[in-house]
Amino acid sequence: MSLRALRAGSAFDVEIKLQRSYDKEDELGLPQKIVEWIVSVVGPVDGLAAGVKLDWSQIQKALKDGVILCRLMNRLLKQVGQPTVQYRPKANTSFVAMANIDTFLSAVRLYGVPDTSTFGTSDLYEGRKGAFLNVIHCINQLGKLANSRGFQPRYVGVPPPRPEQAAVSDDY
Repeated sequence: MSLRALRAGSAFDVEIKLQRSYDKEDELGLPQKIVEWIVSVVGPVDGLAAGVKLDWSQIQKALKDGVILCRLMNRLLKQVGQPTVQYRPKANTSFVAMANIDTFLSAVRLYGVPDTSTFGTSDLYEGRKGAFLNVIHCINQLGKLANSRGFQPRYVGVPPPRPEQAAVSDDY
């Protein structure tokens, strides 16, 4: 969890809207699909298990040091013949963990995920539910891009809602 003070004013309103958006994605099963794909690519991971419903904080905790994300990227980069990234497998300090996250983000951009689909290091590291939505969206985009390049195992995300299912909202 974040040690920062709670947001206030309009920042609080934005945070609440982001949290609600995360809840909608969670209802669709997107975070679980991402966990299942990561586990199928990198193998068994402490804190993540395919087929087990995890809440956002459990997923965030497992990804927080950036190690699993760097392992995921290295598998993807190998498949397309690009050099793998160097990261610290033992991220015992916040500095090392944030460096690993930055390494992952650089590799994601190199792989072809647009900057607009990435997240800030603090979105993952600080442990705020609303900001964690950016992490989920980035990995979702990464999985779709990996599919377009023929990566196996395929990422099976959630289908977008049909127009009659999509409710008009003023959340954004």
